[in-house]
Amino acid sequence: MARHSKQIKLMILKALQEMGEPAGAARIHDRLAANGTMLQPRTVRYYLLQLDREGLTRFVGRRTGREVSERGREELARANVIEKVGFVAAKIDSLGYRMTLSLGSGQGTIIANVATIRENYLARALEDMKPVFARKLGMGSRIAIARETETIGGYTVPRGQVAIATVCSVTVNGILLDEGIPVTSRFGGLLELCDGKPVRFVELIEYRGTTLDPLETFIQAGMTRVRECSRTGTGVIGASFREVPSVALADVTRLQKRMAACGLGGILGVGYPNQPLFDIPVSEGRTGIVVVGGLNPIAAIHEAGAPVEIQSLAGLEEFGHFQPFDLVRDRFPRN
Repeated sequence: MARHSKQIKLMILKALQEMGEPAGAARIHDRLAANGTMLQPRTVRYYLLQLDREGLTRFVGRRTGREVSERGREELARANVIEKVGFVAAKIDSLGYRMTLSLGSGQGTIIANVATIRENYLARALEDMKPVFARKLGMGSRIAIARETETIGGYTVPRGQVAIATVCSVTVNGILLDEGIPVTSRFGGLLELCDGKPVRFVELIEYRGTTLDPLETFIQAGMTRVRECSRTGTGVIGASFREVPSVALADVTRLQKRMAACGLGGILGVGYPNQPLFDIPVSEGRTGIVVVGGLNPIAAIHEAGAPVEIQSLAGLEEFGHFQPFDLVRDRFPRN
């Protein structure tokens, strides 16, 4: 198949697989849109028919739609890795550009991470997350909860599961971009803290050279120490390194305060123009900023031994659906 057609088919296959259940063209279209891929519904239907003919999808029923076949899963598994390099960086740019939050009105969309757990584990998971938010190791202080079959961040929650959505750190990019400040996302990594203060990065992955979200990778590999850090102030958490034009430094500082007032505090450090920040050099005319990982509260659940499925950079979600963590936790007290 032609290169362009192949890429579209792979995107549709991947979106259908991520949804975890059969879906029709309309829902697949919405999932693609949440991921930053804009296709007309009729285009999705056209490619679904091709995927059917190639045996990569299977028609289940008019009400339920299609599912990925075994052959389709094999196709996704062997998709050209080189074509995927830079996928995370492209998704970051796309979602940041499409985000619509206005700090003034508190309305619009932000970027969500989504993690799914067993429904009967929710109260315990919130207890695991409590010290993380108390220590301000998450991207702000807000989360959202979605029940089975509900959709959040473009992700439909499977039956018997519940989804916890956290604010993705890339939301910072969208806020700054809305103010006319371009942001370059350079690294995702693990940041060491000692007595509550950032010390140094101990691991780094460049966004433009990876097919996977760095922090999600570190969590799944058991490399984070978020629970320990939330209790003692010393440990290893997820964080990212970005650059902004130095001429915008005063505006970044102003926005940092406004973000914190909206429950979106997450900037751990702002450097000096042309100077390294935590030993990471910056380009000429640029200033480094370090943003706390939005997945850190989810890392605490994983470290506690709970089976959790993570969808980092899941998609866009209305800011109004996110509530202060303490209010959400009070709704689901642990027995």
